[in-house]
This record gives sequence, C-alpha cells and structure tokens, in this order.
Amino acid sequence: MVGEIFRDPWGIPHLRADDANGLAHVQGRVTALDRAWQLEVERHRAQGTSASFLGPEALPWDRFVRRARLSDTARRCWDELERTDPGTAEWVRAYVTGVNEGLRSADAPEFTRTGLVPGRWEPWTPLAVWLSTHILFAGFPAKLWREHITSRLGADAVGLFAADGPGTAGSNGWLVAGDRTVTGHAVIAGDPHRFIEDPGVYQQIRLSCPEFDVVGLAVPGVPGIAHFGHTGSVAWAITNAMADYQDLYRERLRRTGAGVEALGPDGTWRRAARHTETIEVAGEEPVEVEVVETDRGPVVIGGPEGLDDGVPEPGEPPPAVALRYPPRVTGDLGFGALLPLLRARRVADVDRAVDRWAEPVNVIMAADTEGGTLHRVAGRVPVRSAANGTRLVPAWEPGYEWRGWHEPPRAGLAGGVAVMANQRGPASPLGVEFAPPHRADRITELLSRRHRWSAADMPAIHMDTHLASATPLLTHLTTLGVPPTTPGTPAPRPGAARDAVAEPAAAVGGAVSSDRVGGRVPGVVPEGSSSAGSTAAVGGAGSSDPAGGSGVVPEGLPLAGPTADPDVPAPNGPGATRDAATEPAAAAGGQPADCSGVVPEGSPSAGSTAGADGPVPSGSALSEAAAALRERLAGWDRRMDAGSADAALFAAVRGAVVRRLAAHPAFAGAATPPPYPEIFRPWLALVPRVGHALEHLLSAEELFGIDRREVVREALEEVAARPPAGTWGDTHRLAPWRALPPTTPYDEPGLSGDHDCVLCTSPVPGLTDLAARGPAARYVWDLARREDSRWVVPLGASGVPGSPHHRDQQPLWLAGDLVPVVTDWAQLTKETDV
Repeated sequence: MVGEIFRDPWGIPHLRADDANGLAHVQGRVTALDRAWQLEVERHRAQGTSASFLGPEALPWDRFVRRARLSDTARRCWDELERTDPGTAEWVRAYVTGVNEGLRSADAPEFTRTGLVPGRWEPWTPLAVWLSTHILFAGFPAKLWREHITSRLGADAVGLFAADGPGTAGSNGWLVAGDRTVTGHAVIAGDPHRFIEDPGVYQQIRLSCPEFDVVGLAVPGVPGIAHFGHTGSVAWAITNAMADYQDLYRERLRRTGAGVEALGPDGTWRRAARHTETIEVAGEEPVEVEVVETDRGPVVIGGPEGLDDGVPEPGEPPPAVALRYPPRVTGDLGFGALLPLLRARRVADVDRAVDRWAEPVNVIMAADTEGGTLHRVAGRVPVRSAANGTRLVPAWEPGYEWRGWHEPPRAGLAGGVAVMANQRGPASPLGVEFAPPHRADRITELLSRRHRWSAADMPAIHMDTHLASATPLLTHLTTLGVPPTTPGTPAPRPGAARDAVAEPAAAVGGAVSSDRVGGRVPGVVPEGSSSAGSTAAVGGAGSSDPAGGSGVVPEGLPLAGPTADPDVPAPNGPGATRDAATEPAAAAGGQPADCSGVVPEGSPSAGSTAGADGPVPSGSALSEAAAALRERLAGWDRRMDAGSADAALFAAVRGAVVRRLAAHPAFAGAATPPPYPEIFRPWLALVPRVGHALEHLLSAEELFGIDRREVVREALEEVAARPPAGTWGDTHRLAPWRALPPTTPYDEPGLSGDHDCVLCTSPVPGLTDLAARGPAARYVWDLARREDSRWVVPLGASGVPGSPHHRDQQPLWLAGDLVPVVTDWAQLTKETDV
C-alpha cells in the first residue's frame, strides 16, 4: 500500500501516505481519477497538440506553443531539476507515476465523445503544464498594443489606455495580523481571479504524511500546493505581482543556403536554430510550422519573410519578433520551491522556500502561529533597459541585453494589515502597468472599519460590490442638461441633481451588516463573461490565455446593454481568449485613418473635472426619459448587485459610451490591429481596451478632440429609449470555459460584481455583460485554529459531469459562503487504499 484516499462531505480529497514521494503518487492518482479529461487537455495544450482533437479553433494556441518552444523549455527545466535537485525530481516523478496509474482506470464522458484515449505523462509534463498555464501571465503582448496605439495615436495615448486606468483583472489577498483579530492570531484571506473553467483551475486538497500535513489549492497536473496553503502552523497566499519579466525583440532575419541567420547587436549575422513541425488538426489537413530561435529567444511573430498576412512597410525589413522569457534562459521553473513550502513551519521557512521561486512573479503573504508575518515579491525579473519593459526593442542594436536579476522587493504591514490586489505596491519597481487601486483601496477601507476581525468576518469582504470606477461616467452624466458653469465654479458632483448621496455606506464590519455586503440572496441569477465569450472561448485551460485561440465570440453572444442603436457602428468580430492577464475580445469597426490627436482649433479643452468638455451644445437638451434616467443613476448606490436594476442601467449606459467612443473617427486608426498571429488579437482589440480604460478616457484633460459630454449624452438617450428590462444579473452571467461544450447546456447563474469591484467578475464593457473571469476560488486561512479555515470553488471538487460533486459548491460560491476545512480524520470517509 502506497497511501490512502479519504473524502470530506464535499468530495474534497484528503490524502495520507508514509512519505512525501508516496503522497505525491497518491496525489497524481486522485487527480487523474477526479480530473482525467482536464489533465489530458492540459497535457495536449502544453505540447501544442490540442487541435488534434479540439479542431481548428485550437490551432492558434498550438502554433504559439510550438513556436515559443514551451515543451522543449519544460524538458530543459526537467533536465536541470534532475541535475541540481534530484530529490524534487524524484518527487515529481512519483506524481507522474500516480497520474499514469489513475488515467488507466479513469472514465470521463469526454473521452467517449471525442474518441480520445488518455496519453502517457512524462516526468517533464507537470513542468510543461505549469509553463503553458502561466506563459501569458506577464502580459508581454501588451507591448504589441503599446506599439500599435503609439503608432496610431502618439505616445501620450499609451497612458490613457494603461492597465492602471483600469486594466486587467487579477486577485485579491489580505493579511490581518494577530493584534487586529479576535483570537490574537493572524488571518489570511483572498480570492484568485482567473478564467472560470470547468473543471476548475484549482483543486482543493489535503496532503498528509509524517513530514507535513497541508491543506490548500493545487494546480491540477502539478504536484504539491504552490499558491495557497496552510500547514497548521504557517499559511501563505499569493497574487500576481504584475511584474514585467518577458521581452519582445524585433529581429532581422535572412535565409541562407544553410538555414536562417539573425543580425546581432554587434553587427554580426549568426545562425539561428530552425526546424519545422507538423500540427495535426481534427477535420482538416495538417499544418506545418517553421520554428526559429535566435540568441534572444524563439520567434513567435513573423519570420524571414515577415508576417503571413502582412505586407512590410516600405523600406522596413520583414517583421519578425522573438520572445525572451526566464525559464528558456535559465532552465529553471522554480519547482525547487514546492517541497520546502509543504515542509514549512514558520514564515522564515516560507521565505526561504520562495527564494527559489521563478515564475510567475508573485506577491507572497504569509503568517504563522508565533506571530510572524511575511509580505514580499517572489520570482525572477531580469535587469535590463527600461525600454524593454514598454515596447519591442531592436535585437540588432546594443543596450537591450539582460544583465542579471532584480532582488525581489519586500514590504511590511500597515496598521496590522497588508492588502494586495495587483495594485502598485512592493512590485512597483519591477512592472510597467498594474491594476487600478480600487479593489485594494476598498479592501483597506473595509478593514479600517473594525479593529478586531475574525475568520468568519472575511467572506463579507470577498463579496463587496461597490464600484469606485463608476465616478467619471456618473460625473459626466450629472453635468448633462446643466447650464455651463462659470470659471472657478466647481462642477456638480454625481447625485447633486437630486441631492442623493453618491456613495452610501457599504457593508462590512462594525456598523454595517454583513448581509448587505454584495447584496446577494442565494439563488438569485446573475454574472457574466470576461474577455469575451460564453462557454465557448476557444483555446485551452488554465492558461493565462486560456482561449488560446480564435479570439472570436461565438455567434449570437449578446452585446452588453440594450439593443444596439442602428446608427451606432457595432463591434465587428467580438473576441474571446481566456487569459490571466489579458482582455480578450474583438476589434471594433472603423477604417484606418491618420489621427493627429490634436484638438481642432476652437475646441474647448476639458478641465481636470471629468465631464467638463465644454458647454452643453445647443439643441442637446435631454429628453424626458433621458433626464429621468440621469436622475435615477445619480441616486444609485454604486453597487453592482445581481438583483439591481440600477446596476443594469449603469452597465447599459457604460456599454453604449464605450461603443460610441470606439467608433469615433479619432480612434479609427487604432481600430484595425496589425496582422499579428490570432493568439495576440485580444490584446489589440479596441473595444475592450476602451471599455477597461473608460475611467481614464473620461477623466483625461483632453481626448483627441472628442466631445465626451456629447458622447455620454447620446449614450444616455440610447439607453433611455430602450432600457434593459431586468437586473444586472439577467445579463451578467457566468460563462465558464470548457474544452468541449456540454451535451446539455447548463443554465449558468447570474452574478453580482464587476471588473473593479472586490467581487471581481469581469464583463467586457461595450462588448458583453457575460463574465468568463471571476474568483476561481476563495479561501480564509485561520492561524488560530486551522479547522476554522474555509474555502470554496465556483463548481465542485470533481471534474466529471454528473458527479454529485461536480457543481455542488456553486450555490455557496454564489452566496458568498465557504466550505469548512475538515482536519479531523474521523470526520472523513475512507474511499480506498492505493
């Protein structure tokens, strides 16, 4: 007997073995039994072979994986792990043995539907799964967007569309030290924001052997518990640090009789590695891919002849772009940190363990039962020119090489609290764009309302739905129909038209009742999508760009808000890619045009107050319906609750504003993205960029001569004429990513929350209210008593459709409730010996 498998009432596996390697074997086996289909999808995605059974929609992802040499990098990292850390390598090998053993007896209905037979895992496969899951987390394609928007609108446009105002979704996490809790021991809580997938991207699990006993959230296909764990005496959690650690180099390539050469920074042409690979595509002819790698890294865009669908600019060399990423350079994926994390007893142990972390670069928070706390960055970020972080740099010029590694920054607690929500913080020196401060500020504010907190109080913070980023649009709305102010007169605040308080008190702790936080009632239907699509976002699982693929929203996917105004150009080709750091969606319509960005002579320049784009034009008085809608939104409490009709009205107006801005002639030049590979289109699509940058675009002092007040007025009239009939949850519905659509579609629930709420469920304003992104898990780690800890996932512990534990946690996840962490073996049901 190698070990034992137990289950709690929610089907969560609790595993016991005599040693760490035996435990890894059991973990691999139980993961294969619970999630065989998910493991097979991830293995194929990591190898770039998913199109062989998922069809042409998966081809863009497979082509990227082949060109970026992900599986080859995983093999390199495995060889290095065997050489430098044979103990960890043996532990990983034991996990793989368990996976293969479990797959032989696994029975998932998807295998029958596709005719697929589970393949064999190799020792390096978990490393490949980890790499493919996180390769897009650093958001290197954002550099393509910055270059594109700079070439079309000028360098000043980059800041307007920066993630800080606002940008990509991330995760929440907070640590409350013992002097701020009722028990005198720390509490850590949070929720990672990822694409919601079926099966889920996190696996609740317990791993117990004489060396350690750890509960936490594992990544299916990877041994141990990397991101969120509790050993009984120490607990840790992470969020994406938003660091920039991958670079894009423009290459000059030429073919020779011997192959391909690349021009280096010393002016010398050097031989580049080159070979071809064949991608099998279900239902279509195989596709041949040329793989080229220079001294900088693999070429992921273009080649010696340039882009497949593009024409080089006159006088410019054919475009070719190489990707440089740390594991390809170092041969290290940080797996040496995984066993030390499981063995940790104090924060000092966690600190030493994450010194070996590589990627993705994270902010780590930890606390132990002796009062120790930790708040630091972990991961590998290269030292290089600042230009590398913001744009594509020329490979043939000196000055852009990597020159070592940054020392990971550290931070402390403020007032007994640390909050991380992807905002500028300890990782600021290592990144370019960060998440807007709204989630972090809101969590900090809520925690300040009470001096003493308990683990049981934390779910109220998880579910907070206040939307601070609504302010600029509400300010614009308030000024509509109001006589122009004289110089020096402050613009009216939102809600002034009816003396409504724009920000009513929210709900956590102290004076506020927790049942108001989030305003949810169990069973209410609401929530939505992410970068784009409904259940059909194509590509792959768990990747920072899960969709991996087409970037196209399935036909029939509803646009956000009411029926589109026939006079307003609609986006053409909504996109949907599922990634950790990206906003999948489609480019808006519009023809390229030269736009100087200069305000036409005589145009009023907006002041610092959002919404001051000059006097209301004559003849632009609001209709009765629009004036009533404006007044209603002025009194709205700014809570994106599923049952709120006002939230639905706000979202409809917001979507109409986004579509009108994106269709404005000033942005026409940015509407057509460069012909880069399909996998990168979500980063280059204009409508999502406008939607997630709306706060900045409406608050900027000037916006390329666009009369934003008129745009807002037209949007308000549009929605007033055809308002949404129901509540926010009617259109903001969950849209999980699945490699295969279910045989019988699920009635996915409606959701509370929004992109910048603490309850971060991300629609794509202007494109869709559906949410494919959201809390992929929630956790509360109690250092006083581990059994008082709680956790929950969006669906359930099992990845097998029809299992009683496939979706049994969803009602709790929707209501903000969590599942108890069971630590008493006597309360568990033994399933089998292994």
